[in-house]
Amino acid sequence: MIVIADLSIPADAFPLGRILDEYPEVEIELERIIPLRNAIIPLFWVSNGDTEEIEATLTEDPLTESVTPLTQTDSRVLYEVEWSPDVNGVVQSMFESDARLLEAEGTVDVWDFRLQFRTRSDLAKFRTACEENDVPVTLRRLYNPALPEDNGQLSARQYEALVSAYKGGYFEVPRGTSMSALGTEFGISDSAVSQRLRRGTAALIAETLLPEYSQS
Repeated sequence: MIVIADLSIPADAFPLGRILDEYPEVEIELERIIPLRNAIIPLFWVSNGDTEEIEATLTEDPLTESVTPLTQTDSRVLYEVEWSPDVNGVVQSMFESDARLLEAEGTVDVWDFRLQFRTRSDLAKFRTACEENDVPVTLRRLYNPALPEDNGQLSARQYEALVSAYKGGYFEVPRGTSMSALGTEFGISDSAVSQRLRRGTAALIAETLLPEYSQS
């Protein structure tokens, strides 16, 4: 049976963590990782950073073969990077266990992944491979097999954060819970919680109050 797992790893255990280490204000959302015979290509969005500095940092990485900006919005750039096939750690562990990347985002401290595995054995294989590559993995939550409905722009992670914040009284005056408490609940940093609440709120406004805007 399919298993969906929410996992966290330290930012420095993932190749893109170097950007966040040098530019902590930057936000990264990983779209997908494409394995090729002679290369591995991640596609990811970068927000809140100087484009030239980020591209220079990516290019200087010894694993990087090429860097290509694909498209740009007002605040985000979509990059395609060609990594050397020598990249290991969590990336190779995903391939070895046939994991499917559903979501991934990083902060200066931690990377959060949502991965889909065909079986629990594949999940166990992934964790073993990470251990062999000295990548510490924190398993935060399992879904077997369904996720909350993901309608429109609101992602499952944003849904979870908003619901927990609402139930905990975060939006009340005075607040019934804090950003730090929500971060502890999900096993992520305060900054990551803030990003999910902000983006989730924006998505809800676009979908419910301005549906014609969200469809444009």
